Amino acid sequence: MRLFFDSFWRALAYSLHLRVMLLSLLPLVLLMVVAWGWGYFYWEPAVSWVRDGLEGWPLLQKIWGWAVALGAARISAAMAPLIVIFAITPLLILLCLLAVSLMMGPALVEMVAQRRFRGMTRQHGGSVLASLGWTLGSTLIAGVLMLLSMPLWWIPPLIFVLPPLIWGWLTYRVMAFDALAVHASRDERQELLRRHRLWLLLMGVLSGFMGAAPSLVWASGALFAAAFVVLVPVAIWIYAVVFAFTALWFIHFGLAALQDLRRESDAANVTGAVTTDTLGWSNEPKHPPH
Repeated sequence: MRLFFDSFWRALAYSLHLRVMLLSLLPLVLLMVVAWGWGYFYWEPAVSWVRDGLEGWPLLQKIWGWAVALGAARISAAMAPLIVIFAITPLLILLCLLAVSLMMGPALVEMVAQRRFRGMTRQHGGSVLASLGWTLGSTLIAGVLMLLSMPLWWIPPLIFVLPPLIWGWLTYRVMAFDALAVHASRDERQELLRRHRLWLLLMGVLSGFMGAAPSLVWASGALFAAAFVVLVPVAIWIYAVVFAFTALWFIHFGLAALQDLRRESDAANVTGAVTTDTLGWSNEPKHPPH
C-alpha cells in the first residue's frame, strides 16, 4: 500500500513536468489521424447500426415501452452514441497504450531513473525485442478477450465494466514490463510481478477507467459532428496524458519495489555472511593455553 500511494503522488507530480507534457504530444498526431478517419467514415453508420439493434432486440422491448410511458421515448437514440463511444474507446486506448509504450516509455523511464534512482544498477532483463513481443502477445490476448466479451456489451452495465477491466489487465502487463525492462533482471522482474501482482492489476484497472473518462466528450452525436475538429485532438491528447501518468505510476512503483527487493537481498546476504563467519569461528578447535 505504501508503494501504491507513494508512486501515485509522485507520478501525478511528474505528469505536470514540461518535458512530460511535450512528450504527450508525440502520439497525438498518429492517434488524431486514426480517430479522425474512423469518425469521418464510420461514426454515423455505427450509431445507426447500434440504434437499429437496440430497437429491434426483443429483450429490450419492455424497457423501451417503460421508457415511452415515462416520457423518455428517445432513450434508444441516446443510448446508441454512448454504446458506440464505449465500444471504440478500447481501440483508441489500445493505440494510445502502444504509442506511449513505444514513443514515451523509454524517455519516461530514463527521466525517473535520472531524478530518483541515479545509482541503481541496470540489469537489462528485457530487450527491445522482448518488450515488443510481450506487448504484442498481451495485446493479442486482450483483443481475443474483447471479441469474446462483445456479446455481453448489449447488457448495459457490462459495457461500462468489461472493457476497462480488459484494458486494465493489458495496461498492467505492458506498463509493468516496460517499467522494469532496463533496470531489473529477468528473475527480479518475475519476482516483482509475482509479489505485487494484485496491486499492479489494481493500478491497471484504475488506469483503464481513467482512460475511458475522456470519451464522455463524445457523448452527444450532434456535438461530435459539430465540434469534431476540436473534440478529437483534445480527447486524444487527454488519453496520451492519462497514459503518460500511468507509465510514470508504474515506473515509480516498479523501480521503488526493485530497490526494496535488492535491499532485502543485500541484507539477507550480509546476514548469511555474518552467520557463516560466526559458525566458522565457533567450530574452530580451541588450543589449550601454553
